[in-house]
Amino acid sequence: MTDVATHDRPDLLAGRVLFEPLAHWLGQSGQTLPSLDAINRIEAPRGGRPTNVRGQPVRFAAPIEEGAAYETAVFDEGVVATRPDNWHDYFNALVWCAFPRTKAALNARHVAEIARLRANGASERGRVRDALTQFDECGMVVLGAAGQLLDGLAHHAWSEVFWRSRGELVSRTRFILFGHASYDALRQPFPGLCAKVIYLAVPEAVIQSSVSDQVALVDQWLAHYFKHADHTLSPRDFAPLPLLGIPGVVPDNQAIDYYKDVTQFRPLGARKAPDIHGWRPRVVNPL
Repeated sequence: MTDVATHDRPDLLAGRVLFEPLAHWLGQSGQTLPSLDAINRIEAPRGGRPTNVRGQPVRFAAPIEEGAAYETAVFDEGVVATRPDNWHDYFNALVWCAFPRTKAALNARHVAEIARLRANGASERGRVRDALTQFDECGMVVLGAAGQLLDGLAHHAWSEVFWRSRGELVSRTRFILFGHASYDALRQPFPGLCAKVIYLAVPEAVIQSSVSDQVALVDQWLAHYFKHADHTLSPRDFAPLPLLGIPGVVPDNQAIDYYKDVTQFRPLGARKAPDIHGWRPRVVNPL
């Protein structure tokens, strides 16, 4: 379904649909995965190193021991366990550079939840941490200036939105991928590959702005969202979206019959349609 010659070259992935938020760093990486030393020289979009919520520069280091407290190390020391020559961890590092506020907020919320659960005598991870992990791995924000398109996606009107409204979708919607596991999976996409989505209605000016401005908006909005989401946060708050239906992701979706496969493009069924969030200038100012 895709040119297999590109799946193991960062510089060629930079030109693929959905890889736009990471394209700058993918292009800089060249033909092979960079070393940890090279990854640690990568800077955030506005310059400087990404930091944790305590202001400590993030450092990507090989895991020292099995079972180490990953989130605590990030929070306490800014150390992100990163396996050398590993695509999944490489994308995690790039997401830290592209979305530094959100990654720091997710980490801080994990640590706060660990403390809260321990104080309550709970030993399980809990649904809040499950939600944080799910979005960290597979999350996406869909920005839309046309409410009916966001509503259609939320209600799984796949053929209507992806095919019959294709032109308007391309011009008035942006798919901003966050999850590092999804980036890894998209190197060799397979039917059924889904992101876990938050829908965000935005002004037309946001849609017409640059990718870097859109990523900055998403980064600030998500950081605020995860910092303030209450203890009812759950994986069910995120909507499944079949990534291979997005125009341009795979050549196969250039025919209407592609969207008739209900094993991939499933109806909403009994599941409640997700909320469509509104852009709030008091939270972020993207332009």
